[in-house]
Amino acid sequence: MRRSFRTVAVLATAAAVAAVAVVPAAGEPEVGARAAAPPPKRPEAVGHGGAVASADEYATEIGLAVLRRGGNAVDAAVATAAALGVTEPYSNGIGGGGFLVHYEAATGEVHTVDGRETAPASAGEDLFLEDGQPIPFDEAVTSGLSVGVPGTPLTWQRVLDRWGSRDLAQLLRPAEILARRGFVVDENFHRQTAANQERFAAFPATRELFLPDGRPPEIGTVLRNPDLAETYRILGTHGVEAFYQGEIAEDIVSSVREPQVDPGADRVVRPGGMTTDDLAAHTAPDRPSTRLDYRGYEVYGMAPPGSGGTTVGEALNILETVDLAGMDESSYLHWLLESSRVAFADRNRWVGDPDFTDVPTGELLSDAFAADRACLISPDRALTSPVPAGDPRASTPCGTDGGQVEPGREGMSTTHLTTADRWGNVVSYTLTIEQTGGNGMVVPGRGFLLNNELTDFSFSPVTPGEPDPNLPGPRKRPRSSMAPTIVLHDGKPLLATGSPGGTTIITTVLGILTQRLDREASLLEAVAAPRASQRNTATTLAETTFVDLPAVDGLLDRGHRFDTTSGIGMASGVEFLPDGRLVAVAEPTRQGGGAAAVVWPSP
Repeated sequence: MRRSFRTVAVLATAAAVAAVAVVPAAGEPEVGARAAAPPPKRPEAVGHGGAVASADEYATEIGLAVLRRGGNAVDAAVATAAALGVTEPYSNGIGGGGFLVHYEAATGEVHTVDGRETAPASAGEDLFLEDGQPIPFDEAVTSGLSVGVPGTPLTWQRVLDRWGSRDLAQLLRPAEILARRGFVVDENFHRQTAANQERFAAFPATRELFLPDGRPPEIGTVLRNPDLAETYRILGTHGVEAFYQGEIAEDIVSSVREPQVDPGADRVVRPGGMTTDDLAAHTAPDRPSTRLDYRGYEVYGMAPPGSGGTTVGEALNILETVDLAGMDESSYLHWLLESSRVAFADRNRWVGDPDFTDVPTGELLSDAFAADRACLISPDRALTSPVPAGDPRASTPCGTDGGQVEPGREGMSTTHLTTADRWGNVVSYTLTIEQTGGNGMVVPGRGFLLNNELTDFSFSPVTPGEPDPNLPGPRKRPRSSMAPTIVLHDGKPLLATGSPGGTTIITTVLGILTQRLDREASLLEAVAAPRASQRNTATTLAETTFVDLPAVDGLLDRGHRFDTTSGIGMASGVEFLPDGRLVAVAEPTRQGGGAAAVVWPSP
């Protein structure tokens, strides 16, 4: 196999690198030259004409260039996502899937597209069982068993066919050029590679791609991916059918069914059962969005198989029963944590793939159910987890007769982007390959990692004797916590947001919405605020900056207990100001920060 990812450097200015978004490559970079500087990275931008916010400066610049040339928010979202597949390949890419929420200005309607991966037709409830017992989680992750049929390329084509103004070839071209020219390795990319070094080294194609000279690429070097560039070129020329049928599909299936593992690697890599028929049959269907009224705002999100819309929505409905704006900080945080604790109990019990499970989405989002669940929460004392679920179909005040189902383990590595255009269209798009580095296997010669999304299924009924809507099944979609969200006010867009972070996505989005809508924080302040994530567990995962807040003393007095982590999520968003300007916001510090930009910045 040819070497597909080389460490090189480029003689270019920052402006020349930024121009990768709009001009074709003039030639191959000169080996040994100094690395080019990346485009500017800013956490906030204010102005007119459209906005892009993402986790990466190259991707944001590419999306912005589409808007500058007259493209709309959907066009910019696809171009930005394709670029993120180059620069954030461990978090997303065409080997994965995602959820896209779109506000259409011409009609005032919100649409959602389910680009989630599906299990192959061969998958049964025993997908991750051997001798009746679940296989080790890490072995399931790095295997062919964990690979769902990717949904990202089909999502791009579907949204462009319906709402785009540019064709796929035009929008993939900048990312193709970026893959050929390369991007500058930053600290976050180097760290993620180092954390996966042993796993990546087990697969020759992955090792060639991400471990040049057998080790993680150094910070400041430029990495190129000509194989991915060629894959993008093929998709642009022949359409996404080239991904789901033909040679690319055959290469994906071969990687899943016959994983290419270094004979010297001390690793068990189980094959999967995906076939080319599974790829050819894949769909990216519309789903009815979740919708709720929250203090005069209309909040739209992703319905099942996503749990983001229902869980954020239920928590907001619970919080609407109290006056968050008038509370002291400790009381506000207490209610924020308790509402998500209760909502996660119901999520874990009731949410799964609606094509296979009768999910009570409307009942979960009803004000009556929220009121019944809110009565569990004391203003003075934290609940003890696991809190049993309620039954939204037969709800009673303080009812806990829905049984208990523990949450699964979702990967924390995902990415989110938000775009808006001059016409008022908005896209909130979360996409992923699950774990950092997906299942660890690059499709040889194609330049992209495969996902391990099927590990989002329950490996077995996690609470014996209780129904579990999230067991594997043929052509079934695993439950997801991705929560791309759009908020309207008086029928017009106010803001859009979302975040990576596995199950912490839900609590991150909930925190951003309440900070912004209830606590008078700016969108940037809401995105940057210290975070804690309560998901019906005995202790709450919290950033060290959260635990250091003075208000936490009041939480400890109420019985809250915390496990600390360095960072939760990496959100982005766009807000529409009353004077017609846009505010684009990206994460300022977590994982090195993201990048926000507008077409015409305000002076």
